[in-house]
Amino acid sequence: MGKFYDSITAHQQQFIERQHLFFVATAPLSKEGHINLSPKGLDCFKVLSPNSVAYMDLISSGNETSAHTLENGRITFMFCSFDAVPTILRLYGKGRTILPGDEEWPALSAKFKTYPSTRQIIQATITKVQTSCGFGVPRYEYTGERSQHFEWAEKKGSAGLSQYIQDNNLISLDQLPTNLGIK
Repeated sequence: MGKFYDSITAHQQQFIERQHLFFVATAPLSKEGHINLSPKGLDCFKVLSPNSVAYMDLISSGNETSAHTLENGRITFMFCSFDAVPTILRLYGKGRTILPGDEEWPALSAKFKTYPSTRQIIQATITKVQTSCGFGVPRYEYTGERSQHFEWAEKKGSAGLSQYIQDNNLISLDQLPTNLGIK
């Protein structure tokens, strides 16, 4: 049976910090719009306080999270353990995008390892936390991070990454603007 909390407990924060993978979900307001669910790796997620979290986001094929949070703010994070102790943890809240050049960027980005392909930081105010058993989640062993993204980014170079953002990250699948498209 799931349990609900108003904020992230110390025990839940420790669980989050042990995970190598999390998922972020957002959706547009339109009932015809596409719900987005993205897996994220690296050590890119930080609990800033019991009701505030953030993750460092790399350039990728789309930018749905930025578009959806700009439109309506709704965001959900899910962590699930793949080791011996089955646990699922969801964080519900209101998200927003923080970009290089924003007033908050220097202080917030200092909490992360940033890369030439760091696109933005997604910050969320958490309004509800849910835990559940995770008994149906299989066990997997973590063997390491992939290198392909960083190899791709290095080949692109700074100018190529900027062009990639212009070509692929300014609007969502549903033609919503991202924060990158309005700056």
